[in-house]
Amino acid sequence: MTLLENLELTQEWDKTFPQSDKVDHSKVTFHNRYGITLAADLYKPKGTSGKLAALAVCGPFGAVKEQASGLYAQTMAERGFLTIAFDPSFTGESGGWPRYMASPDINTEDFQAAVDYLSLREDVDSEKIGIISICG
Repeated sequence: MTLLENLELTQEWDKTFPQSDKVDHSKVTFHNRYGITLAADLYKPKGTSGKLAALAVCGPFGAVKEQASGLYAQTMAERGFLTIAFDPSFTGESGGWPRYMASPDINTEDFQAAVDYLSLREDVDSEKIGIISICG
């Protein structure tokens, strides 16, 4: 497994759903405890300030953040949450080797890393962080 990769993230809108005009979108990265760099799309409601409740969202095994998890994250951001939709280890824009494998144990760690990442953001209320796991 490659540790602490420098990822080249796509900057243009590449989702399977339309971009919302109610939400600001950006790319972020964070690391899990195995040293794998995870890629995520961050969605923040436009015009908000202060600390927001936050959600980490990930799709079913084999899915990427440009699909269902991104749509869920964007929709929840439209409802006032700061959200991240992330690619799990070994998948999509996230790092890890071998590619295209699913590991329930590492996927659980990926969620823990996503919550840790959110808890350290100044615009997130660390007492109000949840997860949405679609399917897997």
